[in-house]
Amino acid sequence: MKQSQLQALIKHHQLPETFKLTINEWYVPLAKSIAACVDDRDQANKTLVLGIQGAQGSGKSTLAHFLSTILNEQYSLQCAVLSLDDFYLHNYQRKQLAKTVHPLLQTRGVPGTHDVDLAIAIIDTLRQQTKNQSTRIPRFNKAIDDRFPENQWDIITGPVDIILLEGWCVGCTAQPENQLIEPINQLEKQEDSDGFWRTYVNNALQNDYQKLFRQMEKLIVLQAPSFECVFEWRWLQEQKLIEKSQQDPSKQSTQLLNKTDIKRFIAHYERLTRHCISALPSQADWVLTLDENHLITELISS
Repeated sequence: MKQSQLQALIKHHQLPETFKLTINEWYVPLAKSIAACVDDRDQANKTLVLGIQGAQGSGKSTLAHFLSTILNEQYSLQCAVLSLDDFYLHNYQRKQLAKTVHPLLQTRGVPGTHDVDLAIAIIDTLRQQTKNQSTRIPRFNKAIDDRFPENQWDIITGPVDIILLEGWCVGCTAQPENQLIEPINQLEKQEDSDGFWRTYVNNALQNDYQKLFRQMEKLIVLQAPSFECVFEWRWLQEQKLIEKSQQDPSKQSTQLLNKTDIKRFIAHYERLTRHCISALPSQADWVLTLDENHLITELISS
């Protein structure tokens, strides 16, 4: 990777200079394996859809963007990076769900709060895109808890070799119904005592989300050591958002979260995050094992 682009990416993601070691030791070999998968494909079906899963704050977005750059520079592969977060329903749509289905659906993130049909449609479009065609990619503004206007979406032009779809529950399967009976935390105990919300989320995951995940042919998992690490990682992520907001007065926000907010926010994800930590590594094509300090310690290929 060119040093200028490397520095730009490190700065953009607010990473330390030492992150270069992570790139060379883990990201570059992983990119090589992904490129080999593309080389082995039938030219008639050459677009590879690759999922990237990891708990909140585990580094999914960082990994996706660095892989995209490495694959483009070193292997001349055109990549499209999609985030499940960018397909959140609009704020007004989630407010409607909160009124008509369950109040906890106002909070973005769990299955049932994304526009899955839009995600599938964009993947289909990118797969068929030719030289002179372009596709607008939705982007979500967490600072205002809503999507950016369409004229601010990213644009991808020309044929796409690899679609990288990253998200905290990408590839996740639904839980058996008997595992939904007991609340897993205070949020579920106090605000979902009858289990209606978690059942609704689980049903959404079992149905519409599996249609999306079946688009993927390969899966990378960023494996957290435990759920307990997720709060600190997500808090670090929020601090970066706060810093970016302070640097640009036009993007000042009332939606950024403090530590108490983060603890409540993470509680919405706890059930399925624990499920993913337990179940997904055995289903993945590549697993990047993380330690408590957020450092990669191993790359496992299936």
